[in-house]
Amino acid sequence: MSDLPSPEEIEDARTAAGGWKRDQLAAWGVPWPPPKGWKDELTGRWKAARQDGAPPPPLPSPAPADFAQETFDFG
Repeated sequence: MSDLPSPEEIEDARTAAGGWKRDQLAAWGVPWPPPKGWKDELTGRWKAARQDGAPPPPLPSPAPADFAQETFDFG
């Protein structure tokens, strides 16, 4: 993963529909589908990296391959 995005960069990457593209999330190290709280996690890691120079904590591991999640179409 490259540099962590700032909160502003995360918001600037929103699509016109208000979401984020899968490839953009992948570039930030966020698995698909994005887990609940992924923005707060990235923001917290970005802030922690800037406060004390310590490496940011690792992202949560992706869901197992057999994980099934209900999806909702709000389209």
